[in-house]
Amino acid sequence: MSDKDSPLWRAAPVIFVVLWAGGYSFAKLGLPYIEPLTMLVIRFALATLILAGLLVVVRVPWPRTPGHWGALALSGLLIQSAYFGFGYQAMSAGVNAGTMAIMMAVQPLLVALLSLWLAPEDRGGVRLWAGLILGFGGVVIVIAAGKSLGPSPGFGLGMAALALAAITAATLFEKKMAYVTHPLVSSLMQYVVGFASLLPFALWLETGRIEWAPGLIIAMAYLVLGNSLIAVSLFIGMVRRGNATRISALLYLVPPLALIIAWAILGETLTPLAMLGFALCVVGVHQVNRATAKG
Repeated sequence: MSDKDSPLWRAAPVIFVVLWAGGYSFAKLGLPYIEPLTMLVIRFALATLILAGLLVVVRVPWPRTPGHWGALALSGLLIQSAYFGFGYQAMSAGVNAGTMAIMMAVQPLLVALLSLWLAPEDRGGVRLWAGLILGFGGVVIVIAAGKSLGPSPGFGLGMAALALAAITAATLFEKKMAYVTHPLVSSLMQYVVGFASLLPFALWLETGRIEWAPGLIIAMAYLVLGNSLIAVSLFIGMVRRGNATRISALLYLVPPLALIIAWAILGETLTPLAMLGFALCVVGVHQVNRATAKG
């Protein structure tokens, strides 16, 4: 049985979506006690220490060429430094967890459109595009239901747009990258690059204020273990092994799940109309999965 057919790998999309959606609420939970870049630097440092400890006792192949190292570094810059850096700045500036997740749901359409040019193997037919449009329609309904989400500042929305551009570029780059890398090595490089690139900005732009409240400790534990060590690794692995548009379509499920988690953890509003949007997102993702079943 191949890795793709194993029960654990088949469960990967569900695990990824739940953990990724929860990241928005847990980041929002911790940000009142710490500045955004400082939070990321500490998160990346903890993830680096855990992965380095694992690699001391586990023998794995390491990259052998400068090009391979460079590709891993660029991936780390796009996902850890740019996506999370801009995303945390957006939430710190006042963009709430639900709105942030909703903006990221534009990513599947962007990936599909860019794949027409960059990745011909990810082209799809009517079913694929119908699924993408249906899923995006579900997101629009969630937005309409989210009037109570409140307005977001222009600066925060600008940061969210940059985060969207970064994760879109990262998805396409990971799909086209020709190098094969052990997941532990790839993840370690991601967080070393994220730590090294954001530390100077955190020292320059922020005061270093940290209040080790229970909310911050819980948030940091989730973000390091759930997001950094599991969800990001699953996302990279799924993109490399599968169809980029199909994997990106999973992100349609993130906004409604993020709203449910934000409702449970942060007390943000959840309405029946939002749940209708969630249902459309599920149908849209199902259509994309059927259209790319051989992808």
